[in-house]
Amino acid sequence: MAQDTPKDLVVERPQGLYCPPGDFYIDPWQPVERAVITHAHADHARRGHGHYLASAEGEGVLRARMGADIDLQALPWGQVVEHHGVRISLHPAGHVLGSAQIRLEHQGQVWVVSGDYWASGHVDEANPTCTPFEPVRCHCFITESTFGLPIYRWQPQAALFAGINAWWAENAAAGRASVLMGYAFGKAQRLLAGVDASIGPIVVHGAVKPLNAAYRAAGVALPPTHHVTALPKEALRRALVVAPPSVAGSSWLRRFGEASDAFASGWMALRGARRRRGVDRGFVLSDHADWPGLQRCIAATGAQRVIVTHGYEAVMVRWLLEQGYEAGAFRTEYGDEAIETEAAGQQEGLSAEE
Repeated sequence: MAQDTPKDLVVERPQGLYCPPGDFYIDPWQPVERAVITHAHADHARRGHGHYLASAEGEGVLRARMGADIDLQALPWGQVVEHHGVRISLHPAGHVLGSAQIRLEHQGQVWVVSGDYWASGHVDEANPTCTPFEPVRCHCFITESTFGLPIYRWQPQAALFAGINAWWAENAAAGRASVLMGYAFGKAQRLLAGVDASIGPIVVHGAVKPLNAAYRAAGVALPPTHHVTALPKEALRRALVVAPPSVAGSSWLRRFGEASDAFASGWMALRGARRRRGVDRGFVLSDHADWPGLQRCIAATGAQRVIVTHGYEAVMVRWLLEQGYEAGAFRTEYGDEAIETEAAGQQEGLSAEE
């Protein structure tokens, strides 16, 4: 674990990651008075905080998830606010809409808390549904390592979506729906933005619909989508159905009759993951950085000290130490499973409507 020093700008506390000189928390997992939020996924943004600070780009999705009446200060990219002598600014992380890196400056020290971020070994690519990752120079960089193993290397997005489109077109020609499962926030919008909408109609689950609205309100281009009851059965047999993973085996899914199902996740890179999911196809698509992306982003910060928060912490720390970094890890409650759990909760809450 990372060893605290008196000048550390971020330390571990039971409530979450804490900035001692500023007296605020970053993505806390217990209720606190002041919380700076990197992004609106359930494992980073939770209800019950007294005051929220988050990116202006992510205001819509954060209010959609936390409630419209939360006490939220929305900060444009790069704008600085000062609290108890700590200068705070937010910078794009490229993970999901509004995802931010938190830059902290105090008494000559600069720390950056990255939250979750997306980058890959293909330097000319970015997540098309949000502002791309922006390297921020700092003395200490706090990084995720969700896919921090050398086996995780994302293919070019054009090739990935060519495969998804071919699968959908083949199913449509055979008169069966294509059920493509991915998390309601972030992954669903990546899928919608990348597919060829000319192949057939697109149906989205009720958990996806309000988040699509927030993305569109922020200026992200998404193709037209439909409610399941708005299309005749003939059209449903050619449809692409974008839904959270929790719909598997549900009565909602049976409305589409014969269907081929697929799951979109970075975990599909693991042998056997598709079989464990029990789906016909697995597409390797993640909103997190792959192994080359993590290496590239860490190097771009110029940081000499790196703290790893979640994922393959031990592997990443060992690699960092071998490269000459001062490295350690924080214990956190962040992780991909929390997002899936929330998606299941959303589905249950919407089952009556759907």
